[in-house]
Amino acid sequence: MKIVVSACLAGFSCRYDGKANTVPHIEELYKRNLVLPVCPECLGGLPIPRVPCEIAGDKVISKTGADCTNAYMQGAFIALQYARFYGAKLAILKAKSPSCGVGQIYDGTFTRTLIAGDGIFVQMLKANHFFVCTEKDDFGEKFLQTYIGSK
Repeated sequence: MKIVVSACLAGFSCRYDGKANTVPHIEELYKRNLVLPVCPECLGGLPIPRVPCEIAGDKVISKTGADCTNAYMQGAFIALQYARFYGAKLAILKAKSPSCGVGQIYDGTFTRTLIAGDGIFVQMLKANHFFVCTEKDDFGEKFLQTYIGSK
């Protein structure tokens, strides 16, 4: 099975603050060349580190007020093309991210308040019939433990 993962979960230091969100099971799958790590934000041309962003309505806004919507849309589109070319139909992505959040994202006030919603990349993946979950979902964790054990 081909799987796309958030690059930060595979150990890449590509978060807004220049750090990673390494998940050992995902990092192990990456080391075995069994997943495709992507960072839509980096693919959209955003630097590491960068000012944090959140979705506010139909825009992605940085903490300093800059409109970063185009970079997020462009990066998500490029990441979607990589996922399609790779032949993936499953994505395990970083929870709460404005790119990769599934079901819950921050509300755009930079107060760590969560609302129902999906990140930009997730919206595109769902529109293209991908199964999407986060590293925090029961499915994602159980799948990873089973998958890594079977390889």
